[in-house]
Amino acid sequence: MTEFRLRAARPGPGIRRTLCDVRLAGAGSESVDVILEDGVVAGLRPAGSERVAGERVSADGRWLLPGLWDSHVHFTQWAYTSRRFDLSRTSTAAEVLAAVDGNTPPGVYGPAVGFGFRDAMWPDAADLAAFDRASHGRSVILIAADLHCVWLNSAALTEHGHAGHPTGLLREEDAFAVHRSLDTVQDAIVDGWVHTAADAAAARGVVGIVDFEMAWNVEAWTRRIAAGTIALRVRFGIYRANLDRAIADGLRSGQILPHTHGLLEVGAFKVITDGSLNTRTAFCVDPYPGSTTYGLLNVPPDELGPLMARARSAGLDSAIHAIGDRANSHALDAFEATGARGSIEHAQLLSPEDVGRFAALGITASVQPEHAMDDRDVAEHHWAGRTGRAFTLRSILDAGGRIALGSDAPVAPLDPWLAIASAVGRARDGREPWHPEQSITVREAIAASTGSGAAVVAAGQVADLALVDRDPYASSPDELRRMPVAATILNGRDTFSRL
Repeated sequence: MTEFRLRAARPGPGIRRTLCDVRLAGAGSESVDVILEDGVVAGLRPAGSERVAGERVSADGRWLLPGLWDSHVHFTQWAYTSRRFDLSRTSTAAEVLAAVDGNTPPGVYGPAVGFGFRDAMWPDAADLAAFDRASHGRSVILIAADLHCVWLNSAALTEHGHAGHPTGLLREEDAFAVHRSLDTVQDAIVDGWVHTAADAAAARGVVGIVDFEMAWNVEAWTRRIAAGTIALRVRFGIYRANLDRAIADGLRSGQILPHTHGLLEVGAFKVITDGSLNTRTAFCVDPYPGSTTYGLLNVPPDELGPLMARARSAGLDSAIHAIGDRANSHALDAFEATGARGSIEHAQLLSPEDVGRFAALGITASVQPEHAMDDRDVAEHHWAGRTGRAFTLRSILDAGGRIALGSDAPVAPLDPWLAIASAVGRARDGREPWHPEQSITVREAIAASTGSGAAVVAAGQVADLALVDRDPYASSPDELRRMPVAATILNGRDTFSRL
C-alpha cells in the first residue's frame, strides 16, 4: 500500500467539540483552539479568540499531533501473547528450559505455550531430552519472538505430526502450521482479549493498525466491531490461502466494508517470500557464517510474479514480506514486472542498487525500527560486514522513497513511540547508537507513523488525533520511548482520555 486513505468513521456524525489551549506539535509553541466537527478538524483558532457551540475540553497546553498507526501487526497473536509465559529475557537454551520448568508444574495437564525466545545466538544446543524432562509430562509449545520458529517437546511433536524430530525446532511453514493449530480458543474469549489489546493501543495514541494475522480477517473484525471494539481503524491483509475467496467476494484494496462504522478496510494481498534473521531463513546473497545455506525462499520468483499480477488485476495491492537482500531484490523485480502497487514488509537488508528502487517503483518500505534494536547483535554476527545496509531508513528517504513504521507485534510491542524512538535514536538500553547514519528525524518518524504521512495537525484532516504531555520535537529518544499520552481521538470521539 502506498498510503492510507482515511475516511470518517461512525459513530460520530454531528459531534462538535473544541480542544482548547492546544499546542500543535511541529508547528511552534503558540496555543490554539482546535474545532472538531463531524469527524473532521474543522478549524484552528488562536486560543480563546472565538467560542464555538458544543463541548469544550481544555488541553492545558499539551501537544497535539495526528493519530498514530502501526503499519504491521498480527493482532490476534498480540492479544494471545499476554496469556503465554514470557521467554523474552532468556538468552540460552538452558534458560528457556528453566522457564519451562517453572511454568509447567507437575500434575497440571493440557498444552502450555511460551513466547519470545531468540535462538540465533544461543551458546548451547536445543536438547529435546532435557526439554521433555522440564515439561513434567505436559505438551509444550514455545514460539520464537520472530514467529518463524517454534520449539516443541516430544509430546507436542507427536500431536503435530512431527514425531521423531531430532531437536523439536520447526521453522517457517511447519512453524506457521503450529501457530494456526493454536487458534482454538472460543471466538468470544479471543474477541475479549482483542478488545483489551485495542484499548491498550489507543492508550498509546494509536488510531489504526494494519493487521496481517494469518486468517480470514473479514469475519473476525466485522464481528468484533459489531460487538463494540471500535477503538481502532483496521486495514486487514489477505493471504494466498484466501486469495480466491477475496476475489470471488469482490474485495478491493481501500474498500470500506459495510456495517463496520467505517472502521474496517480491505488491505493488501500478503506473501511471505523468505524467512527471518533470527531463524536464519532470511534469503540472502551471501551464506550464513559457518554454513553453505543462504536462507529460505518460500515463494520463488516464478510463483511470486503471477500471484501479484492476479491480485493486481482484481484490484488488490501487494504486501510482500522480504527480509534478506536477495529476497528484497526478487520482490522489487516482481513489483516492476507486474506494475503492482503496495509495500515490501520489513526490507531489512538491501543491496545498494535496490535502495533507490523503492522510490522509482512507488513502493513503500514498511519497516519496524525496534527490530534493529532487538537484532543488532544477531545482525553483526549473521550479516557480518553488511550491517551498514541493514534497516536503512535514512538511505531510503534520501533516495526519495516512502517508509511506514510498525511493530510486527507480537515480535515487538504494539507501541508506535518505541518505533519512533528507535528510528530517531538507533539506540536502546543505554547502548551507543547502532549505525547512526541511518537515523531519521522526529518529523520524518512521526510522518511515517500517521498513516496519511501528515506530521502536523491541519484544518481539513480527519479528526484522528493524539494529545501528549511532552513536545515530541523537543524530546530525546529515551523521552520519546516513554511519551505520556493524555488522549486519543478517533473521528472526533475519545477512545482514550485521562484529561
